[in-house]
Amino acid sequence: MLIGLAIRRSTPWVLALGLLAPPWGIAAGAPKPATQAPAPPGPAATTPPSLENRSLMQLGPGDSVAVQVYGQPDMGATVYVSDDGTIPMPLAGAVQVAGMSPAEAARQIEGALRSGKFLVDPHVTITVTQSRSQRVSVLGEVGTPGRYTIESNETIFDLLAQAGGTKETSADVAYLMRTDKNGTVERFEVNLKPLTGGQKPLPTRSLQGGDSVYVPRAEQFYIFGEVTTPNMYRIEPGMTVLQAIARAGGITPRGSKSRLEIKRKGADGKEVTIKARGDDPVKADDVIRVKESIF
Repeated sequence: MLIGLAIRRSTPWVLALGLLAPPWGIAAGAPKPATQAPAPPGPAATTPPSLENRSLMQLGPGDSVAVQVYGQPDMGATVYVSDDGTIPMPLAGAVQVAGMSPAEAARQIEGALRSGKFLVDPHVTITVTQSRSQRVSVLGEVGTPGRYTIESNETIFDLLAQAGGTKETSADVAYLMRTDKNGTVERFEVNLKPLTGGQKPLPTRSLQGGDSVYVPRAEQFYIFGEVTTPNMYRIEPGMTVLQAIARAGGITPRGSKSRLEIKRKGADGKEVTIKARGDDPVKADDVIRVKESIF
């Protein structure tokens, strides 16, 4: 009984020893523990489309920046980027920063202080206090045309929000004009339909200092005669004469749906008057007349 009791008491110790035994303690020929197959590699990381072709804010002449050097309060100052694209730094002198982001400019200053052996391991931070180089002009059918300061990764949609949005008379497209390094002006068309049509906004390129944005006036038609609200209206895609009449509030009790006329410019540039039907398409600058009923 004592032997059996000793064995039972020693069982946990034996089990523990078995659990802690190294691999070479496993008997030969014993099945090896199953190993889990490595997980298949996940999809490669990709840049979200909304962030493609987006650039950070770049410093330029006229910008005001606050420069601070960690542990060197006497070297901190608020300075302007000069016309040649440099900023004055104590000890290091003029450092070129134009065309760089604030973080890149900070590393440029750190390199100048390190290469001049003024500081062993400098840490510089730059904060833009006023941006004058990163301005964009917006013209055309917007609430408040003018020049606006842009921030990093700002798009045309952000700029139009600053300018009070588009007018009811604006077209569904805007044009971005940008001058490249060779002095050539490039023009890019941007679809504005997502602003009013409930579509998901498409990725757009970021704005840069010196860009110009123009929002043209939408194509329009004129309607008068026996309609509720004679006026000038914008042409919607695929608009017909009947839809144009509905846009003007419909025909009055004295009007006739069968007595419709359109005055428009022909191929030779001369104005012509044609008899219209309800399903005829409306063209830019059409003048639609709804005549009185003869009965």
